[in-house]
Amino acid sequence: MKTSLSVNLNKVALVRNTRHLGIPSLTRAATLCLQAGAQGITVHPRPDARHIRAHDVTDLAELLRAWPDREYNIEGNPFHNLMDCVAQLRHRSLPVHQVTFVPDSEGQFTSDLGWDVAKDAQRLVPVIAQAKSLGLRVSLFMDAEPGAMAAAKALGADRVELYTEPYAAAWGTAQQATQLQRFAAAAKAAQAAGLGINAGHDLNLANLPAFVRHVSGVQEVSIGHALIADALELGYGATVQAYLACLAP
Repeated sequence: MKTSLSVNLNKVALVRNTRHLGIPSLTRAATLCLQAGAQGITVHPRPDARHIRAHDVTDLAELLRAWPDREYNIEGNPFHNLMDCVAQLRHRSLPVHQVTFVPDSEGQFTSDLGWDVAKDAQRLVPVIAQAKSLGLRVSLFMDAEPGAMAAAKALGADRVELYTEPYAAAWGTAQQATQLQRFAAAAKAAQAAGLGINAGHDLNLANLPAFVRHVSGVQEVSIGHALIADALELGYGATVQAYLACLAP
């Protein structure tokens, strides 16, 4: 199975927001990444708009009209501003393919845990149903816990995005193999439950090849911070191609 690369543009927006000049341009960044072969674009609009803003979500959807073979993934907490955002896009017949529900709090520095599907089930079921009624694929941001995968499927999710920071933190240490085994087991459990598998958080050029080799069935990785940092040195095109090379079968 080929693993798709979705480029998260949050950090481009973060740099732009330090001035009032409109640079760097998110649509230009997205275009260069798509031209280099990225299969998708990801954004994570937050209530405080510290990076992605409402107009960015729309501008990128307008751009992706010209790329019908690529995907637009919008992630965030469905109990904040996410559902209004995606509903507006669908109302305007703008492309959005996947929503990734993330249980972060308002103002949280970065996403750092997955859903507790037992505790959050009653809240998640209606928003998952709402997203699917809009024709969207639903992915839940999850810790690599094999026992939680069947429960995620029972809520109506189509995919899970495995939260990979524990693996990234263990990279190059004695715990690396243990973490790879943990993620491989979670992926196997997700597949057995009928879920697709995405992955993301702190994946980079060094740790990505081993991850996709050892964790079978990963359909998409969403990468932002490391990829944009690499692009500062290599440029968007060369960076995207380097990440795609990591994902090559």
